[in-house]
Amino acid sequence: MNKEEFNQKIYNSSNNLNSLGGFEILCESLVYKIYDLYGKNMLLSMLYQIGAGPGEVIANRIKKEYNKEEFEILEAMEILLKELKDFYAIQVRKIEEHEHMLKMIIENRCFLRASIKQRNKLGFGKAFCRVNKGYFEKAFKLLIGNKLTKIEINFLENDPIKDVCVEELKFYYKPV
Repeated sequence: MNKEEFNQKIYNSSNNLNSLGGFEILCESLVYKIYDLYGKNMLLSMLYQIGAGPGEVIANRIKKEYNKEEFEILEAMEILLKELKDFYAIQVRKIEEHEHMLKMIIENRCFLRASIKQRNKLGFGKAFCRVNKGYFEKAFKLLIGNKLTKIEINFLENDPIKDVCVEELKFYYKPV
């Protein structure tokens, strides 16, 4: 067989490539290979840090753009979500104020959702979601600054009807 005949047989237009599907397979493999080789704690730590890196970048960019070092909690959330509108669609279900803590229940449809649906082993609220947790916790810590003593972001449930993850955000802050 000559080269031309062979190329004719194996030809595939680049329009047929499924880049997202390939990325999903790669991500699933990455998560489970790290888990198999290094264990759950290392996997969770690595995924968290992978998210924290870009979280730091966006927070520093916002600080520079607004020429401000510290933001209020809701102000930081509003600015951050406007910056990230290509990757996240978030709605607040509930806001509660407690002594030195603001608690929000949110509906989050993030850029990972479609991929997690395609790769069932990844699962909603599981290890792969640590990327988002690292991203937002780092960004909020940097944007809110010394007023914030601790932030917790917790997965509560998957809502397949609304096609969102329900999450709890707890912002602990110093008394004024």
